[in-house]
Amino acid sequence: MELRELQDAVDRWIKTYGVKYFGELTNMAILTEEVGELARIMARRYGEQSEKESDKGADLGDEMADVLWVLVCLANQTGVDLEEAVERNFAKKTGRDADRHRSNPKLRDDDGAAKG
Repeated sequence: MELRELQDAVDRWIKTYGVKYFGELTNMAILTEEVGELARIMARRYGEQSEKESDKGADLGDEMADVLWVLVCLANQTGVDLEEAVERNFAKKTGRDADRHRSNPKLRDDDGAAKG
């Protein structure tokens, strides 16, 4: 699914099942809440905290999709074409960071090869 298709699909869902969009500030608060839920799972599953029993069955992809859903709602509400925005963002990052990360010693193994 292309980003434009995703934006259109979310818009159709909202208008069919959701009645209308929540206000922009409400959706911003919901986005913050969803990012917090994702952060909690990441911190416990991949960080130093032990995972709570209640979080062990959490679907990481579903949590990421919740974040994406609300972000798409905000884009739709504010007239942002995410496809165009992502393309511009790639161009910005490529121009700004073309050599920055490759020359960062923190991203290299001891033998000079890129980590990961």
